[in-house]
Amino acid sequence: MHAVAAAVALLVLAPLVRPGYVLRYDMVFVPRQPLRWDLLGSGDALPRAVPQDAVVSLLNLAVPGWLLQRIVLVAAVWLAVVGAGRLVPARRELTRLVAAVGYAWTPFLAERLLLGQWGLLLAYATLPWLVRAAIGLREGRRGALPRLIVAAAAAAITPTGGLLALITVSALVVGGRAPGRRLAAVAVGAVSALNLPWLVAAAVTAAGGRSDPTGVAAFAARGENWGGPLVALLGTGGIWNALTTPASRGAVLVPVVTVGLLALAAVGFPVLRDRWPAGAANRLGLLAVGSFLAAAAGALPGGRGFLRWLVAEVPGGGLFRDGQKLLIPYVLCLVLCAAIGGERVAARLRRPGDRVALVGLVLLPVAVLPDLAYGAAGRLEPVRYPREWAAVAEAVARDPGPTLSLPMSMYRSYAWNRGTVVIDPMPRYLPAEVITDDTLVVGDLVVAGEGRRVADLRAALAQRRPLASTDLRWVVVQHPSGGSVSPQVLAGLEIVHQGPLLTLYRNPAAPAADERRPDGWLLILGGCAALAVLLAAIWSLSLRPTAW
Repeated sequence: MHAVAAAVALLVLAPLVRPGYVLRYDMVFVPRQPLRWDLLGSGDALPRAVPQDAVVSLLNLAVPGWLLQRIVLVAAVWLAVVGAGRLVPARRELTRLVAAVGYAWTPFLAERLLLGQWGLLLAYATLPWLVRAAIGLREGRRGALPRLIVAAAAAAITPTGGLLALITVSALVVGGRAPGRRLAAVAVGAVSALNLPWLVAAAVTAAGGRSDPTGVAAFAARGENWGGPLVALLGTGGIWNALTTPASRGAVLVPVVTVGLLALAAVGFPVLRDRWPAGAANRLGLLAVGSFLAAAAGALPGGRGFLRWLVAEVPGGGLFRDGQKLLIPYVLCLVLCAAIGGERVAARLRRPGDRVALVGLVLLPVAVLPDLAYGAAGRLEPVRYPREWAAVAEAVARDPGPTLSLPMSMYRSYAWNRGTVVIDPMPRYLPAEVITDDTLVVGDLVVAGEGRRVADLRAALAQRRPLASTDLRWVVVQHPSGGSVSPQVLAGLEIVHQGPLLTLYRNPAAPAADERRPDGWLLILGGCAALAVLLAAIWSLSLRPTAW
């Protein structure tokens, strides 16, 4: 299975053999990402990248950014292949290959990869391992609990992944027989503790936890072909961003293939239920149905109204506005059941027809989604940061302080990045807190951010008030990245670096930097609690190693 995983990873990520960084939408890696308070939890924004950014900063102490990016992307594909192949209760090795390749070659993985959400892909890749450990926990297998915790820890690198891990564990282990209830409670408690970093950060932020309900329409699942959004979701696609959808998803036969997979899954589910421990398949099936309904809610008139209320009124409700990312349990259940269904149908064929049928199912995902190969048809091309970026970072490092990145824009398009849209890399590149716009523009819709400080700066820029009167220490103007900056707002600032791509201004009137965080001990406590749970699980596995 590991050889298959290596082959799939190489086929999907082939462009990454070249040097540089893949910068796409939410995926930003830098040479050395500094560890700062705002990466543990910003006091003025929702913790969407907690603890992901802090983990990257810690790992960057030992591993350079270019290598770390390759490690996490290869791990996402590798773990997906091996995890699904080992989870499926198959009687033939070819069936395991159907599940392994099928789970690692899905529209969901392709679209989230093109959107750059590598943390969510880690959650996707570890779900089979999490389900396997949860089933083992219900059966009382040795080492199941620490394996479950390790898998959940990888998923909890993002809030969505941590939430999915908690829901999955609760759905699979709670309500068992009396002897296992204590272990189930420990498992749920441990996974809850793994979510503490972002939960604590959300509790102490001044953003309030509520989001702009306009995001519900902006992030609703969309149709990719004549089947519409629901059929796209049934086929594990339907992402809101058309620019991250592989061209092959628009093919006429894609909905037909989706119907065929659903038919195979219907044939395979009873077999999965018979081969797994009592109740395990039913629980996973209910979880899959729930995840699909959550993903489809934004595409349905009634569901969209409920989501708008949830996002606007309930703290943390913004986690559900991009519903398609919650589709992960459905994807896993569909792949497992379709693989078992293919095995059941193939068993009725005479040899060598049965083997040919299963080989065809192994190759079917590649045939239907050929443009996932070679870095999504060459769209994952590594680039190098211009030298100016390092020069600006060195200047800021000599006198760190609040920095504003201009023009105000959350996402940018650089010529040196081949025009690919990417979230502003400055907050991760510079050794200081960097303020960027948190307003998101999706087509004709404008989704407002939550940060009050950003809103105040936007107002100052709109009124062309000099930034020298603010508490900013630095202002970085990125010239060719879109938009313009009024000279009036830069009045009173000193130019420290001026180049064709970047101009760095220093504010001589900036007050002394105050690095104290009144809530810092809470952020550290939450991170330490999660880390302690993970280390305890790893220590337990090291004492009595068990096969994964």
